[in-house]
Amino acid sequence: MVSLTTRGGIRIGLKSKVEALYGASIRGQVIGMLEHFGIRNAEVTVTDQGAVPFVIAARLETALLRCGIERSEQTAEGISKKVPVSKKERFRRTRLYLPGNEPHYFLNAGLHKPDGIILDLEDSVAPSEKEAARMLVRNALLNVDFGAAERMVRINQLPLGIDDLQAVIPAGVQTILVPKCESADQLRAIDAEIDRICQQYSMKRTVLLLPIIESALGVVRAFEIAAASPWNCALAIGLEDYTADIGAERTAEGRESLFARSTVINAAKAAGIQALDSVYSNVSDDAGLRASVTEAKALGFEGKGCIHPRQIAIVHEALAPTEKEIEYARKVVDAFHEAKKNGSGVVALGSKMIDAPVVKRAERILAQVNGRR
Repeated sequence: MVSLTTRGGIRIGLKSKVEALYGASIRGQVIGMLEHFGIRNAEVTVTDQGAVPFVIAARLETALLRCGIERSEQTAEGISKKVPVSKKERFRRTRLYLPGNEPHYFLNAGLHKPDGIILDLEDSVAPSEKEAARMLVRNALLNVDFGAAERMVRINQLPLGIDDLQAVIPAGVQTILVPKCESADQLRAIDAEIDRICQQYSMKRTVLLLPIIESALGVVRAFEIAAASPWNCALAIGLEDYTADIGAERTAEGRESLFARSTVINAAKAAGIQALDSVYSNVSDDAGLRASVTEAKALGFEGKGCIHPRQIAIVHEALAPTEKEIEYARKVVDAFHEAKKNGSGVVALGSKMIDAPVVKRAERILAQVNGRR
C-alpha cells in the first residue's frame, strides 16, 4: 500500500518472513522504484511472504497506478531486447495456460518444457485484478526465464486488450493470443496497435498473432480471421465458450463440436497456418486426454492447450509421429533429395508421384523426431 505525503521523505513499513536476509534489499528496491517515479515523500507498507523482485516491482507499480501515478512511457529497462524472434512454423504442440495474477506458477513453468507458455490476462483474471495482473505479466516477461518455450500472452477483448498490448509488447512477448475473435477487423485493430507501439519504442515488429475461435460467429468467419493478418501463426478453437454459445453441453465424444473443429482446421490450413485444439479440462483423466489428443491429431490439429503441467508429456507423446509415419517420411525426403540431385522436377516414390505439400509434411515429421523447432 502506498500513501503519498507532502513531506517526511519515504517511510517504509516492512513485514516479511525473510526480513533478516532480504529486508535491506526489499527496502532498496522500493526506494529505487519510487525515485524512478519521481516520488520523494510517501508512506509505503510492504507485506512480503518471500516474493521475488519482479513480483515486488509489479505490486508496487500497481499500488502507484491506483494512486494515479504512472510512467508516461516505458524506460530502457522496461523494454526487452533479448527475446529471440518466434517463427511462424515452430512447434506449438502444447501451450500451457498460467493465470496472469498467480506469479508463483511462472518461475518453474519452463521446466515442464511446453512449446509455449501463456500468461493469461483474460478469463483466469477477475475484473478487479486486471491491472495488477498486467503489471505482473509485464515484469515476468522482463525478468523470468521461460526456457525454450514461446512467450505468449492472452490479452483481454478490446478495448481493454489495448492496455494489455501497451504493457506487454515492449516487454518481449512473442505471440499475442486474441480471445473470442469474431472478425478480421479485430485483428486489424490489434495489428495496427502493435505496429504503433513498436514504432513508438523503435522496435522491429516481430510479434505474432494467434486468434482463438470461441463462438458460432467466429466459426462462420474462421477463414476470414485466419487470413486477416500476415502475422497470424495459428488458429485455435476454445470449446468451453463455443459450446455455451451454441447452447450445447460439451461431451467426451465431441459430436457437438465436430463441425466447428473441422471448420477451424480447414480455415487454418487454407490460410497456411497451424490449427490448434482446445484444452482438455479434466486434469486427472490421463486416458481421456490421450484419446482426445489422438482424435485431434487424426482430424488435423497440430497442438492442444494444457491447463496443468502433467498434461504436457501426454500431449507430446500422443502427437508424436508413429514409426510408420517416420519411415514413410524418410522415404519421401530421400526421394525428394534424390530427384533434386538428379535435376529432376518430378519426385516419385515407387509408382506414386509426390507433390510439395507431402514433402513439406514429411520434413516436419522428421523435424519433430529430431526435436527441432
